[in-house]
Amino acid sequence: MQDKAIMIVKIFSRKEVYDIEVPLDISANDFVIALNQAFQLGIDTNNILNCYLKTEKHMRRYSMGKIAIVTDSNSGITQDEGRELGISVLPMPFYINDVMYLEGITLSQEEFYEKLKNDEAISTSQPSPAEVCGLWDNLLEEYDEVVHIPMSSGLSAACDTATALSREYGGKVQVVNNQRISVTQRQSVLDALALRDAGKTAAEIKEVLEAEKMESSIYITLETLKYLKKGGRITPAAAAIGTVLNLKPVLQIQGEKLDAYAKVRGKKQAKKVMLKAMREDWDSRFKEYAEAGEMCLQMAYTGNKEEAEEFKNEVQAAFPGLDIHMDPLSLSVACHIGHGALAVACSKKVTVK
Repeated sequence: MQDKAIMIVKIFSRKEVYDIEVPLDISANDFVIALNQAFQLGIDTNNILNCYLKTEKHMRRYSMGKIAIVTDSNSGITQDEGRELGISVLPMPFYINDVMYLEGITLSQEEFYEKLKNDEAISTSQPSPAEVCGLWDNLLEEYDEVVHIPMSSGLSAACDTATALSREYGGKVQVVNNQRISVTQRQSVLDALALRDAGKTAAEIKEVLEAEKMESSIYITLETLKYLKKGGRITPAAAAIGTVLNLKPVLQIQGEKLDAYAKVRGKKQAKKVMLKAMREDWDSRFKEYAEAGEMCLQMAYTGNKEEAEEFKNEVQAAFPGLDIHMDPLSLSVACHIGHGALAVACSKKVTVK
């Protein structure tokens, strides 16, 4: 038994646990013996314990059927974060002066806002069918099923495209249309991982996420009316008057689309309106979930991190004791609202039973 214990210690002490063969018959008793042996060998037992827990989680996933989770960069999940979570992140393409860039790969947040500032011609796009199917095909060589979570179908055609493509996969690819974007879409990805680890099939994950698609809320205020005018959402005359009067629109995403919520004088007032709206949602629409600890509070911003951190303090004061996750807003939305936007959001997290 001592030889086996030493072998387990050596396996768990390596960094790349997922890349090595791990015996599936490891018992708790084996691990205790390995832990004792580790003390004698002077090995960092905290690292061993961490690796052991990760390996146990991995083995449970392996035994219940392997499901790959896919999302796109509109979720705010970077390529590095995707690798850490064990998911695939499709980069959203942008055309800037007729040159294609991929969000998070060939186009950083800083580069994007610099080009936006210089009034370069920017247009959004979606991953090509070949890219989407190529990713699915590669994943299905290793996994049994794929759950694909794109941005809201009300904000991009990418969801409808993926849904149409998935029909050729005989149910092995489930595309989730749960009307999320940015930080709320990110929460859907985390929910999908939790459901997968609980033993749900891809179809069951899709069913749960779509059943709760309206259980989220986003409020956004802008620094400038320039991009709403550019996108045809307001007239040039309205934009000019609004700029003179320092009017700040507050927009909302309640499921499908980006809609108007309010117009106020100054950003300070806009932030108050957003906080009041979020508090009303929290205390009425989501009251039952909030009391059960099932609501997540989130924030996003467009290139103005320092200002966002200051606003986060205000949000934290309004919602004491709650964790707040904050990410840069997805560039697909940012190019329509510009630099300097602030957003506060909430979404229900799935309860795994």
